[in-house]
Amino acid sequence: MNNFSRSALGLALTSLCVTSALAATKKPEPKPAAPQTAAPAAGPASAEIELVHTLGADKGAQLQKLVDRYNAKTTGPKIVIQDRPWSAGTLPHLMILGERDQQAFLSGPTRYRPVHQVMKDAGIKMETLRAPAMMTPTPLDAANRLNALPVGLATPVMFYNKQAFKEAGLDTENAPPTWQALQGALGKLVAAGQSCPYTTAQPAWVLVENTSAWHNEPVVVESKKSTALAINGMLEVKHVAMLSSWVKARYLHLFGRDDEAVEHFAKGECAVLTAASSEWPTLKRQAGFEVGVAPLPYHEEYYGAPQNTLADGPAMWVGAGKKAADYRAVAQFIDYWLTAESQVEWQRNAGYLPLNRAGLLASESRLLAADLNNIHIAVKQLTNKPVTAISKPSRYPQRAAVRRIIDEELESVWEDRKPSKLALDTAVSRSRALD
Repeated sequence: MNNFSRSALGLALTSLCVTSALAATKKPEPKPAAPQTAAPAAGPASAEIELVHTLGADKGAQLQKLVDRYNAKTTGPKIVIQDRPWSAGTLPHLMILGERDQQAFLSGPTRYRPVHQVMKDAGIKMETLRAPAMMTPTPLDAANRLNALPVGLATPVMFYNKQAFKEAGLDTENAPPTWQALQGALGKLVAAGQSCPYTTAQPAWVLVENTSAWHNEPVVVESKKSTALAINGMLEVKHVAMLSSWVKARYLHLFGRDDEAVEHFAKGECAVLTAASSEWPTLKRQAGFEVGVAPLPYHEEYYGAPQNTLADGPAMWVGAGKKAADYRAVAQFIDYWLTAESQVEWQRNAGYLPLNRAGLLASESRLLAADLNNIHIAVKQLTNKPVTAISKPSRYPQRAAVRRIIDEELESVWEDRKPSKLALDTAVSRSRALD
């Protein structure tokens, strides 16, 4: 994985298929039309195009670098970044929204103008990777066109402290590939004096949703009448029970439902972290030790594993109700974001996956190999095997109420209030009562 191979990565991404948003493609099955917004108002362009985000300080600094480069080249309106919630004030022109923000944003009246429509109206050809089967469908309309640009795609991987591994007598270049092997490594880390051998960010997303997909096990069950969780199968029950034993043995430490664990790992408090692949450049900047990156572990006794993980993350939405001239300026900024130069820098600086062939091919320089190990591993996981009807992503677990149920039931296991089977059965039962 240390050599950025054109054949390996190129073949891995072949299944993602490159297409143009304006090019003719095979017509999809008839589906409900995407929500329509009013025609843009006339008038001169605004002096500034506001872009808001809640990516945090480090990722926000990388976004600022991209915007600064664009502003230095454009003769049109400048992009101005604000780190604020999209709802705290006037609806911005552009919003980079994560999972929790998107649900509220998409509820109620239509607050966005579809990206594919913005680019078409501006007459700008938008070449992106056709929405891959393992990508969360939230930024897509019923015809699989982009309502938003998925600028923050990532998938969970494993990071580890190479110095801690060395002190424990572990291989610093080859991390444990399976959960069973990781357990042995955690024991050695404890013996070497590690007080926090392993932690994880976003437990529901990493330890349940992606672990299920990684083993071709369902996360949801869907019917014409309802959708509910299906996370109480043998794999999930055994996996959560194993993790519960790690909590009791002090192998696994939990710090919260979001990305709190990343900070603890970066400070050197924990030796192993499972988190989004996009954390790689941030960790390299913030950690005072050499960080290794490896695939998400799998259970080797499960036939066919590993299967594929899921791509998810923040997407950039275009606000509704703006002037036509402003939308043309927005389209030009998106076009700049999709250039090879911008795509490579966004991968290197922010750690997110490439969105088109230009970004993919331009990033294949061997000089960038060490900077893009996370991209290698993420792409290999996502395309390890063709996505199945079972291993594909669903919007359902992203619902705030559903994610809260999973988190609460996992915490009941960590706190030894319920055994894993009862907790996961309860999560499934509670999800059925939502609708």
